[in-house]
Amino acid sequence: MLEKKTITFERAVLIGIINREQPEEKVKEYLDELEFLTYTAGGEVVKRFVQRIDVPNPKTFIGSGKLQTVEKFVKENDIGAVIFDDELSPVQQRNIEKQLRCKILDRTGLILDIFAQRAATSYARTQVELAQYEYLLPRLTGLWTHLERQRGGIGMRGPGETEIETDRRIVRDRISLLKKKLAKIDKQMETQRGNRGSLVRVALVGYTNVGKSTLMNAISKSEVFAENKLFATLDTTVRKVVLGNLPFLLSDTVGFIRKLPTQLVESFKSTLDEVREADLLLHVVDISHPSFEDHIDSVNRILGEIDCADKKTLMVFNKIDLYKPEELEEDDLVTERTTSHYSLQEWRDTWMQRMDGNSVFISALEKDNLDEFRYKVYQEVRKIHISRFPYNNFLYPENLDEYSTES
Repeated sequence: MLEKKTITFERAVLIGIINREQPEEKVKEYLDELEFLTYTAGGEVVKRFVQRIDVPNPKTFIGSGKLQTVEKFVKENDIGAVIFDDELSPVQQRNIEKQLRCKILDRTGLILDIFAQRAATSYARTQVELAQYEYLLPRLTGLWTHLERQRGGIGMRGPGETEIETDRRIVRDRISLLKKKLAKIDKQMETQRGNRGSLVRVALVGYTNVGKSTLMNAISKSEVFAENKLFATLDTTVRKVVLGNLPFLLSDTVGFIRKLPTQLVESFKSTLDEVREADLLLHVVDISHPSFEDHIDSVNRILGEIDCADKKTLMVFNKIDLYKPEELEEDDLVTERTTSHYSLQEWRDTWMQRMDGNSVFISALEKDNLDEFRYKVYQEVRKIHISRFPYNNFLYPENLDEYSTES
């Protein structure tokens, strides 16, 4: 009889700071997300530490007293990793590592680790490797304990070179090589995009884990990998979809996140080119998440960074089956009614007004309201198609009683 394989999670603690930019309520949200990131990476969060500090300590990020408290907890509870919600400087990371004597990660390092696990294709692996090396380069000093030892041997005589300098040169050479490799693949992908002809291009964008891949599976009848973890999809998947008799290309892209590392935005430039070259964006939102409006702002900010803020967009509010508004007691005279108390209908009215009717509320998993979603996509794609090929107007009626989806 085969024994069941038990999965062991690395024990970790999280550290966040409260300041003017990050009030207590926000820090709790960020740490909730960081905990989900840790779980996705294969860790188990044992405890959270939060410190109220106006300016992070330039040497250790948090104060010396708080660091001693963390050190005591780490020693007594067999903690394998300490994860900071904000990016640490190389000096801070080195000093903290020296005192705590365990693995020290920041949000960027954790996201890079998840990306490295999730990269399934050679292209995605190359993108992640480039981002990892660019992140690693300024931190190399922390990896050597024998910095001054000279290398000997053939080809290494002369003025001499410390191991750290040699390693920096190796990493820079590797970065240069990876950039050339990506440039070559980017050219190939650009050619592939050009070969797709004049079909209308639609791209799914949104925060990570909002259900983009599930929605793509529902509308295109394809089997794109979907999982309730962050960054389940790294590689862009493109499928031909037909609504009624109107064909178009639908692409599923990497999810965005708050505090997305700049190295990843740069490395995933070609993946994001699918978004840049799209005629229509389907901005998928997890309406059941209490901070979904913040997620919308984060996605819009990144879209602005890649010059896609003005693209035609249909807002797709997903997971309506999980949405639960906060309840307000009738006799509660103290609590003021806020958007957290909105019903789904109130949110629908609000976003219909904001987006001039370009929004739809669905559940991709339960397949709720997918007919309305397909119809709205059909209408938007039809407008773009007819603007390009006016003589095809008669082929695609404005209203459809029935329409099918084919991959």
